[in-house]
Amino acid sequence: MIEINKEKYNIDDLLEIMKDLRSPNGCPWDREQDHHSIRNDFIEETYEAIDAIDRDDATDMCEELGDVLLQVVFHSQIEAEKKSFDFTDVCDGICKKLIERHPHVFGSVNVNNSDEVLDNWDKIKQKSKNQTTYTDTLKSVPMAFPALLRAEKVQKRAKKAGFDWDNAEESAKKIDEELAEFKEAVRNGNQEQMFEEYGDLLFSMVNVSRFLKINSEQALHGAADKFIKRFEKVEKLAEQKEIDMKSSSLEVLDRLWEEAKRS
Repeated sequence: MIEINKEKYNIDDLLEIMKDLRSPNGCPWDREQDHHSIRNDFIEETYEAIDAIDRDDATDMCEELGDVLLQVVFHSQIEAEKKSFDFTDVCDGICKKLIERHPHVFGSVNVNNSDEVLDNWDKIKQKSKNQTTYTDTLKSVPMAFPALLRAEKVQKRAKKAGFDWDNAEESAKKIDEELAEFKEAVRNGNQEQMFEEYGDLLFSMVNVSRFLKINSEQALHGAADKFIKRFEKVEKLAEQKEIDMKSSSLEVLDRLWEEAKRS
Protein backbone atom coordinates (compact mmCIF):
# COMPACT_ATOMS: atom_id res chain seq x y z
CA MET A 1 0.00 0.00 0.00
CA ILE A 2 1.00 3.59 -0.59
CA GLU A 3 2.70 5.56 2.16
CA ILE A 4 0.25 8.06 3.69
CA ASN A 5 1.23 11.69 4.41
CA LYS A 6 4.39 11.50 2.35
CA GLU A 7 6.06 14.90 1.93
CA LYS A 8 6.53 14.61 -1.83
CA TYR A 9 4.95 12.04 -4.13
CA ASN A 10 6.21 11.07 -7.60
CA ILE A 11 5.09 9.14 -10.68
CA ASP A 12 5.88 5.78 -9.08
CA ASP A 13 3.54 6.69 -6.22
CA LEU A 14 0.78 7.60 -8.67
CA LEU A 15 1.15 4.24 -10.41
CA GLU A 16 0.98 2.45 -7.07
CA ILE A 17 -2.09 4.43 -5.98
CA MET A 18 -3.90 3.46 -9.17
CA LYS A 19 -3.03 -0.20 -8.64
CA ASP A 20 -4.38 0.03 -5.09
CA LEU A 21 -7.59 1.71 -6.26
CA ARG A 22 -8.17 -1.01 -8.87
CA SER A 23 -7.28 -3.87 -6.51
CA PRO A 24 -9.89 -6.20 -4.92
CA ASN A 25 -9.56 -4.24 -1.67
CA GLY A 26 -9.57 -0.89 -3.42
CA CYS A 27 -12.33 1.46 -4.57
CA PRO A 28 -15.52 -0.13 -6.00
CA TRP A 29 -16.03 2.77 -8.44
CA ASP A 30 -12.47 2.64 -9.79
CA ARG A 31 -12.68 -1.15 -10.22
CA GLU A 32 -15.88 -0.84 -12.26
CA GLN A 33 -14.46 1.56 -14.84
CA ASP A 34 -13.26 0.70 -18.33
CA HIS A 35 -11.88 2.76 -21.23
CA HIS A 36 -15.31 3.78 -22.46
CA SER A 37 -16.81 4.70 -19.10
CA ILE A 38 -14.02 7.22 -18.38
CA ARG A 39 -13.61 8.41 -21.98
CA ASN A 40 -15.47 11.67 -21.37
CA ASP A 41 -13.48 12.26 -18.19
CA PHE A 42 -10.34 12.37 -20.34
CA ILE A 43 -11.95 14.96 -22.62
CA GLU A 44 -13.19 17.10 -19.72
CA GLU A 45 -9.84 17.06 -17.92
CA THR A 46 -8.03 18.01 -21.12
CA TYR A 47 -10.33 20.98 -21.68
CA GLU A 48 -9.89 22.09 -18.07
CA ALA A 49 -6.12 22.00 -18.57
CA ILE A 50 -6.49 24.06 -21.75
CA ASP A 51 -8.66 26.55 -19.86
CA ALA A 52 -5.91 26.96 -17.24
CA ILE A 53 -3.37 27.49 -20.03
CA ASP A 54 -5.57 30.12 -21.69
CA ARG A 55 -5.87 31.93 -18.34
CA ASP A 56 -2.08 31.70 -17.71
CA ASP A 57 -2.91 30.29 -14.28
CA ALA A 58 0.14 28.25 -13.26
CA THR A 59 -1.49 26.95 -10.06
CA ASP A 60 -4.55 25.61 -11.86
CA MET A 61 -2.37 24.38 -14.72
CA CYS A 62 -0.32 22.24 -12.33
CA GLU A 63 -3.49 20.72 -10.88
CA GLU A 64 -5.21 20.15 -14.23
CA LEU A 65 -2.12 18.60 -15.83
CA GLY A 66 -2.13 16.20 -12.90
CA ASP A 67 -5.73 15.29 -13.68
CA VAL A 68 -4.78 14.64 -17.32
CA LEU A 69 -1.86 12.49 -16.18
CA LEU A 70 -4.25 10.53 -13.97
CA GLN A 71 -6.30 9.66 -17.04
CA VAL A 72 -3.19 8.35 -18.83
CA VAL A 73 -2.27 6.26 -15.79
CA PHE A 74 -5.87 5.02 -15.39
CA HIS A 75 -6.12 3.80 -19.00
CA SER A 76 -2.64 2.26 -18.78
CA GLN A 77 -3.54 0.36 -15.61
CA ILE A 78 -6.68 -1.06 -17.23
CA GLU A 79 -4.51 -2.46 -20.03
CA ALA A 80 -1.82 -3.64 -17.61
CA GLU A 81 -4.45 -5.83 -15.94
CA LYS A 82 -5.11 -7.40 -19.35
CA LYS A 83 -1.34 -7.81 -19.80
CA SER A 84 -1.59 -5.81 -23.03
CA PHE A 85 0.64 -2.85 -22.12
CA ASP A 86 1.43 -0.73 -19.08
CA PHE A 87 2.56 2.81 -18.29
CA THR A 88 6.20 1.86 -18.94
CA ASP A 89 5.26 0.81 -22.47
CA VAL A 90 3.48 4.14 -22.97
CA CYS A 91 6.63 6.02 -21.91
CA ASP A 92 8.80 3.76 -24.05
CA GLY A 93 6.65 4.39 -27.10
CA ILE A 94 6.65 8.18 -26.84
CA CYS A 95 10.40 8.29 -26.15
CA LYS A 96 11.13 6.22 -29.25
CA LYS A 97 8.74 8.35 -31.31
CA LEU A 98 10.42 11.60 -30.22
CA ILE A 99 13.88 10.25 -31.00
CA GLU A 100 12.77 8.93 -34.39
CA ARG A 101 11.01 12.14 -35.39
CA HIS A 102 13.86 14.43 -34.35
CA PRO A 103 16.71 13.11 -36.51
CA HIS A 104 18.15 16.64 -36.59
CA VAL A 105 18.73 16.33 -32.82
CA PHE A 106 19.36 12.62 -32.31
CA GLY A 107 20.73 11.81 -35.76
CA SER A 108 22.65 13.29 -38.66
CA VAL A 109 19.87 15.14 -40.51
CA ASN A 110 20.41 18.87 -41.03
CA VAL A 111 17.56 21.39 -40.94
CA ASN A 112 17.57 25.15 -41.38
CA ASN A 113 14.24 26.13 -39.82
CA SER A 114 11.04 24.97 -38.14
CA ASP A 115 9.29 24.40 -41.47
CA GLU A 116 11.88 21.79 -42.42
CA VAL A 117 11.48 20.19 -38.99
CA LEU A 118 7.71 19.85 -39.52
CA ASP A 119 8.21 18.58 -43.07
CA ASN A 120 10.54 15.85 -41.81
CA TRP A 121 8.10 15.01 -39.02
CA ASP A 122 5.27 14.50 -41.51
CA LYS A 123 7.39 12.32 -43.81
CA ILE A 124 8.56 10.11 -40.94
CA LYS A 125 5.01 9.88 -39.58
CA GLN A 126 3.58 8.87 -42.96
CA LYS A 127 6.23 6.18 -43.35
CA SER A 128 5.71 4.79 -39.84
CA LYS A 129 1.93 4.64 -40.33
CA ASN A 130 2.17 3.23 -43.88
CA GLN A 131 0.43 6.24 -45.38
CA THR A 132 1.24 5.95 -49.08
CA THR A 133 -1.24 8.50 -50.49
CA TYR A 134 -2.35 12.00 -49.60
CA THR A 135 -5.84 10.59 -49.05
CA ASP A 136 -4.39 8.30 -46.37
CA THR A 137 -3.12 11.35 -44.49
CA LEU A 138 -6.53 13.05 -44.70
CA LYS A 139 -8.33 9.94 -43.44
CA SER A 140 -5.92 9.68 -40.52
CA VAL A 141 -7.20 12.93 -38.96
CA PRO A 142 -9.16 11.61 -35.94
CA MET A 143 -12.95 11.74 -36.12
CA ALA A 144 -12.97 12.58 -32.40
CA PHE A 145 -11.33 15.98 -33.01
CA PRO A 146 -13.51 19.07 -32.52
CA ALA A 147 -15.10 19.66 -35.93
CA LEU A 148 -13.43 23.02 -36.64
CA LEU A 149 -10.01 21.64 -35.73
CA ARG A 150 -10.56 18.51 -37.84
CA ALA A 151 -11.58 20.63 -40.83
CA GLU A 152 -8.45 22.75 -40.53
CA LYS A 153 -6.22 19.67 -40.23
CA VAL A 154 -7.79 18.10 -43.32
CA GLN A 155 -7.32 21.32 -45.29
CA LYS A 156 -3.68 21.65 -44.25
CA ARG A 157 -2.95 18.10 -45.37
CA ALA A 158 -4.74 18.64 -48.68
CA LYS A 159 -2.53 21.69 -49.17
CA LYS A 160 0.56 19.46 -49.10
CA ALA A 161 -0.80 17.86 -52.28
CA GLY A 162 -1.13 21.29 -53.89
CA PHE A 163 -4.91 21.21 -53.46
CA ASP A 164 -5.56 24.71 -52.12
CA TRP A 165 -6.61 28.23 -53.03
CA ASP A 166 -3.98 30.80 -53.97
CA ASN A 167 -4.98 33.30 -51.31
CA ALA A 168 -7.63 34.28 -48.77
CA GLU A 169 -9.55 36.40 -51.29
CA GLU A 170 -10.04 33.44 -53.65
CA SER A 171 -10.98 31.22 -50.73
CA ALA A 172 -13.50 33.78 -49.47
CA LYS A 173 -15.41 33.57 -52.76
CA LYS A 174 -16.28 30.00 -51.78
CA ILE A 175 -18.09 31.35 -48.71
CA ASP A 176 -20.41 33.40 -50.93
CA GLU A 177 -21.04 30.35 -53.11
CA GLU A 178 -21.76 28.04 -50.17
CA LEU A 179 -23.95 30.65 -48.46
CA ALA A 180 -26.07 30.97 -51.60
CA GLU A 181 -26.46 27.18 -51.75
CA PHE A 182 -27.39 27.06 -48.06
CA LYS A 183 -30.04 29.77 -48.52
CA GLU A 184 -31.44 27.84 -51.47
CA ALA A 185 -31.68 24.71 -49.33
CA VAL A 186 -33.49 26.71 -46.63
CA ARG A 187 -35.96 28.03 -49.20
CA ASN A 188 -36.57 24.47 -50.39
CA GLY A 189 -37.13 23.30 -46.82
CA ASN A 190 -34.98 20.23 -47.45
CA GLN A 191 -33.51 19.28 -44.04
CA GLU A 192 -30.92 16.88 -45.45
CA GLN A 193 -29.76 19.44 -47.99
CA MET A 194 -29.64 22.18 -45.33
CA PHE A 195 -27.49 19.95 -43.14
CA GLU A 196 -25.04 19.27 -45.96
CA GLU A 197 -24.84 22.86 -47.22
CA TYR A 198 -24.40 24.23 -43.70
CA GLY A 199 -21.44 21.90 -43.23
CA ASP A 200 -19.97 23.09 -46.53
CA LEU A 201 -20.40 26.70 -45.42
CA LEU A 202 -18.58 26.08 -42.14
CA PHE A 203 -15.82 24.20 -43.96
CA SER A 204 -15.29 27.11 -46.37
CA MET A 205 -15.14 29.59 -43.47
CA VAL A 206 -12.48 27.49 -41.75
CA ASN A 207 -10.52 27.59 -45.01
CA VAL A 208 -10.49 31.39 -44.99
CA SER A 209 -9.52 31.53 -41.31
CA ARG A 210 -6.61 29.21 -42.07
CA PHE A 211 -5.30 31.61 -44.72
CA LEU A 212 -5.67 34.56 -42.34
CA LYS A 213 -4.03 32.61 -39.47
CA ILE A 214 -7.17 32.95 -37.36
CA ASN A 215 -7.82 30.06 -34.99
CA SER A 216 -11.43 29.08 -35.73
CA GLU A 217 -11.99 27.47 -32.34
CA GLN A 218 -10.67 30.49 -30.44
CA ALA A 219 -12.55 32.93 -32.67
CA LEU A 220 -15.84 31.12 -32.00
CA HIS A 221 -15.07 30.98 -28.27
CA GLY A 222 -14.45 34.72 -28.41
CA ALA A 223 -17.78 35.29 -30.13
CA ALA A 224 -19.56 33.21 -27.47
CA ASP A 225 -17.84 35.17 -24.68
CA LYS A 226 -18.82 38.47 -26.34
CA PHE A 227 -22.43 37.28 -26.61
CA ILE A 228 -22.51 36.36 -22.91
CA LYS A 229 -21.16 39.77 -21.87
CA ARG A 230 -23.67 41.63 -24.03
CA PHE A 231 -26.50 39.39 -22.89
CA GLU A 232 -25.60 40.23 -19.30
CA LYS A 233 -25.91 43.94 -20.14
CA VAL A 234 -29.26 43.32 -21.86
CA GLU A 235 -30.56 41.49 -18.79
CA LYS A 236 -29.47 44.34 -16.51
CA LEU A 237 -31.05 46.94 -18.80
CA ALA A 238 -34.28 44.96 -18.88
CA GLU A 239 -34.30 44.83 -15.10
CA GLN A 240 -33.65 48.57 -14.85
CA LYS A 241 -36.48 49.31 -17.30
CA GLU A 242 -38.76 46.73 -15.64
CA ILE A 243 -39.05 44.78 -18.88
CA ASP A 244 -39.94 41.09 -18.77
CA MET A 245 -37.58 39.55 -21.33
CA LYS A 246 -39.53 36.32 -21.78
CA SER A 247 -42.75 38.10 -22.73
CA SER A 248 -41.13 40.91 -24.75
CA SER A 249 -41.18 41.09 -28.52
CA LEU A 250 -38.06 40.55 -30.57
CA GLU A 251 -38.19 44.24 -31.51
CA VAL A 252 -37.97 45.30 -27.85
CA LEU A 253 -35.14 42.85 -27.16
CA ASP A 254 -33.28 44.04 -30.24
CA ARG A 255 -33.43 47.64 -28.98
CA LEU A 256 -31.99 46.49 -25.66
CA TRP A 257 -29.27 44.59 -27.55
CA GLU A 258 -28.29 47.66 -29.56
CA GLU A 259 -28.20 49.73 -26.39
CA ALA A 260 -25.99 47.13 -24.75
CA LYS A 261 -23.62 47.24 -27.73
CA ARG A 262 -23.24 51.01 -27.34
CA SER A 263 -22.57 50.86 -23.62
